[in-house]
Amino acid sequence: MILRPLRVACVLLALPALAGAAAAQDFQVKTAVLANGLYVAVVEDHRAPVVTQMVYYRAGSADELPNQRGVAHFLEHMMFQGTSTTPGQEFRNTIARYGGRENATTTADTTTYYQTVGKEALELVMRLEADRMHNLTITDKEFNSEKEVIKEERRNRYENEPGGLFAEQFSAAMYLNHPYGNPVIGYMHEIEALTRQDALDWYKKWYVPNNATLVIAGDTTLAEVLPLAQKYYGAVPRGAEPTRFRPKEPPHLAERRLFFYDARVRQPSMSRNYLAPSQTARDGTAQALTILATLLSGSTGRFYQELSIKQGIAQGAGAGYSGGLMNETTFSVSISPRRGIDIDVAEKALDAEIDKLLRDGVTADEVELAKSGILDGLIFARDNVMGLARRVGNGLSIGLTVDEVTHLSDIYKSVTVAQVNAAARLVFDKRRSVTGFMLPAPAAPAAPALRPAAAEVRP
Repeated sequence: MILRPLRVACVLLALPALAGAAAAQDFQVKTAVLANGLYVAVVEDHRAPVVTQMVYYRAGSADELPNQRGVAHFLEHMMFQGTSTTPGQEFRNTIARYGGRENATTTADTTTYYQTVGKEALELVMRLEADRMHNLTITDKEFNSEKEVIKEERRNRYENEPGGLFAEQFSAAMYLNHPYGNPVIGYMHEIEALTRQDALDWYKKWYVPNNATLVIAGDTTLAEVLPLAQKYYGAVPRGAEPTRFRPKEPPHLAERRLFFYDARVRQPSMSRNYLAPSQTARDGTAQALTILATLLSGSTGRFYQELSIKQGIAQGAGAGYSGGLMNETTFSVSISPRRGIDIDVAEKALDAEIDKLLRDGVTADEVELAKSGILDGLIFARDNVMGLARRVGNGLSIGLTVDEVTHLSDIYKSVTVAQVNAAARLVFDKRRSVTGFMLPAPAAPAAPALRPAAAEVRP
């Protein structure tokens, strides 16, 4: 399973740097490090006898070599094909017998495996996951069979889906040098070229305990988890320390425009991505951009209210910020015109709103409303134990500290109107943007009428 690029307005909560020691924790995380380097984090929630185990490997598609693109996602599939001690589908079947749920996710920065089971099965899933951390077997038959599965997944997500193809072309145009521009699943020709040895090399390099974070969330404690972690994961030998190399994105000096035509597109739309700092920049911009995206989006947001309700131009309009990446990310705006409205008219109206924002700034009321929604979301998030585990695992995997992950509410409360306006001025620079149009394919021109041949006259 991979995470697809979002094609709708969304806001991902950024995890900004800790404002100070006085900030209150949103939730508690207790940690330990095993002798082999495995980082262990426990999030307690005793309201139900259920636990979630998540293992994060600090390796994703952005860590792939140019001749191995798609291998991170490919290996995620192979991890369910069995080990020398748990062959075939026994891993999945065992968890199913206990009424549990399991899956995995590959992103540009991480690969994650997780299970949710009753508390009594915690030791079982820890044993099974630790086993496939170092005992995975990959046969030629299984590899070639799974390659066909992944090729079909790519067809379903991209080749057969115009939105997927557009998003792929859009991302490729966004980054000049950084591998975030590559699809996580890889291009079809890259998937076809991958070998069993490529998968084994990736596994041996990145799937070592000193490159992993174990997060256990739910009805348990660190005192209960640590002996089990030492028993199962502690037996896995420490590996060579893998080094992440990420090419630096050069300065963007010219705006880019992309026109994607497909006969299957029924509703034209425009999307624009601006290069933006992620939460790992630790300069205070991430939370300001989160607030900016929030106040621009949704039914009460500035874009929808102005462009849809007042002007009647847009069917939908919004903004999004993908702050949860390790390196430079994107801030996006989008608009879909109402029927009968030309896409060029919609783009000009959206640009006029951005110009107005840069000229006049956002208001204190807008910022407070956005902050209120974010803070409410942080409170409700405490009821989603898997969501908290994801926040911990992803944050730690991209280089944040536990404090940076867990101290959020007080930080958002401290954001000022001036900070949000400064973030807007920073990000809304068309030289650092790609504007993409997803449009219906133009009708083919009518074939020219054939002139009737002149009648042949014979003497």
